[in-house]
Amino acid sequence: MDIQRRTVLQAGGIVAVGGILAACSSGDAGSTSASSAEATPTGAAGEGGGSAAAGSVAQVSDIPVGGGVILADPAVVITQPTEGDIKAFTAICTHQGCLVSEVVDNEIVCPCHGSRFSASDGSVVQGPAQSPLAAAGVAVEGGSVVLS
Repeated sequence: MDIQRRTVLQAGGIVAVGGILAACSSGDAGSTSASSAEATPTGAAGEGGGSAAAGSVAQVSDIPVGGGVILADPAVVITQPTEGDIKAFTAICTHQGCLVSEVVDNEIVCPCHGSRFSASDGSVVQGPAQSPLAAAGVAVEGGSVVLS
C-alpha cells in the first residue's frame, strides 16, 4: 500500500512540476535570443556585445573567459576556457540528467548533486557523475558562435 501511495504522490509531483514549467514558458515566438534558445552567461564578467548573427546562438564576446553560456534549447553549454578557445558540450549532467546551472573558474557545475566538469574537455572534475559531458559541435563565424 505504501509503495502505491508513494508512486501516486511522485506522479502527482511530476505533473505539478510539468504544469509549473509550462506556465513559466513564455511561448513568445519573438524571443530575443537566436534559434529560440535561451542563453544565460555564467562565470566571469564578459564584455557584452551586439546581437548574435542569424543561425548563431551567441556572440564570442558574450562568453566570459573561464565561464560559459548555458542554452536551454538545445541543452548545450558553450565555454571559453582560454581567450578565443570556444568549446561546447551537452548541458545535461551525466549523473541524473539535471541541466547544469553555471560555469565558474573553468568548471561546469550541476546544481543537483554537485558534480563538476572541465570547461575544456567535459571530463568529470568532481562526482558523483562518473561520465564526462559529451562534446557538441561548435564553430565560430566572425564573432558569432554557431552549433554544428
